[in-house]
Amino acid sequence: MRTAKITRKTAETDITVEINLDGSGSYDNQTGVGFFDHMLDQLARHALIDMVVRAKGDLHIDDHHTVEDTGIAIGQALAQAVGDKRGIRRYGACHLPMDDAQVACALDLSARPFLICNLDIPTQKIGTFDTELVREFFQAFATHGGITLHIDQLHGFNSHHIVEAAFKAVARALRDALETDPRKADDIPSTKGSL
Repeated sequence: MRTAKITRKTAETDITVEINLDGSGSYDNQTGVGFFDHMLDQLARHALIDMVVRAKGDLHIDDHHTVEDTGIAIGQALAQAVGDKRGIRRYGACHLPMDDAQVACALDLSARPFLICNLDIPTQKIGTFDTELVREFFQAFATHGGITLHIDQLHGFNSHHIVEAAFKAVARALRDALETDPRKADDIPSTKGSL
């Protein structure tokens, strides 16, 4: 079973993440940040990862610590659940359209974290959510998940659509990368023999 449970507690946040990489995309995400919960739901649903997130953070200050630390915890859970990466496809990519927006994602479960995030989000807020936190989430997720992650906006003028397309594109690429390669189901997908 490719499952993991991570608990991360600091002076700023208290977060628990449970994931099942071989799930059906069920989710129950409660961070206290409504738009962010909606994005985490998209991540789970379109990656077909079962995910439960419980986060309590210092929202009286702002959403930054909660969003970033949730990204850390989800990345750690992913890295733990995928294990030695034997049998996975390793790479995934997706061009995802959502109305006016189109976002491309390419990723590698390489254990070499790196983020390229080219999103031109036209507003500073979506509801009460600070759009600069989108990059903060993906940075934390990529770093602690050991993911080389490239996200590129091709089109878009609606902030909600751009961000949602980004989360869905990452999810679909992640789904492909995590799936078993039927031709190499017992091998680690690297000439080095480890990832």
